Amino acid sequence: MKPSNPTVVITGASTGIGQACALYLDSRGHTVLAGVRRAEDGDALKQNASERLTPILLDVTDEDSIRASVVQVEDRVGDAGLNGLVNNAGIAVGGPLEFIDIADFRRQVEVNLTGQVAVTQAYLPLLRRATGRIINMGSIGGRSALPFFGPYAATKFGLEAITDALRLELRPWGIGVVIIEPGSIKTPIWRKSASPETVSRFPPEAHAKYGAVLDAMIRVSARIEAQGLPAIEVAKAVEHALTARRPKYRYLVGRDVAWSVFLERLPTWLRDAIIARRIGALGQGRDQGA
Repeated sequence: MKPSNPTVVITGASTGIGQACALYLDSRGHTVLAGVRRAEDGDALKQNASERLTPILLDVTDEDSIRASVVQVEDRVGDAGLNGLVNNAGIAVGGPLEFIDIADFRRQVEVNLTGQVAVTQAYLPLLRRATGRIINMGSIGGRSALPFFGPYAATKFGLEAITDALRLELRPWGIGVVIIEPGSIKTPIWRKSASPETVSRFPPEAHAKYGAVLDAMIRVSARIEAQGLPAIEVAKAVEHALTARRPKYRYLVGRDVAWSVFLERLPTWLRDAIIARRIGALGQGRDQGA
């Protein structure tokens, strides 16, 4: 039987999908331990939540922070253990792979992929006590990589692999592992990854070679945020994954996900041609020396 007041840890709960999950699960009676990187973010979250919600300081790239959060959660749950872990923390790095700063690429992998594994390892003893579930926040970008969002897609493809492997590895203990695959969702992650300010930091050579498509990248990011579903729709899928007797292995969420899945079933040349046309004149950014 499911506990009447299940306890769940959510990483990256300061904004976007993580915040929506924390507030929605709290409103549904869960005891939410919301991972935030700054105390002020936790204070802001509590203003819109019940007394059940407790912010915990948790930076998925910092081993000391992860260990400290586990101690705090163990003090809270005791022998009952942890019912759910939502690995949501993430960032998005955008731009042509030719000019992505390698430090930014490494941080993309560290936050979106390595950090998820590190947190999962740390919390597994508590999850075992409760035969809990692990929910990984993937993306339709983990099935279909768009140009100029390669670093982000690489981590989401990787998270698909981690989820598949972990699901089978933990099967003997009855610990379910699920991945959520959102499409276009209203979240500031896209505004941060492909803003005019971000694009302006690329070197002049990048603008000479990719100028037109860098502008297209900004437009695509703005369209994703403007036309996306509210983040609460992802939160509803997360709750089902946490509480259903037989959850799905994968949850597709968004108006555009069916189209993206369809594209990946096409011959590669046709898939590429369609995406290039939708992104907008990808070849027009090529300079004479390229």
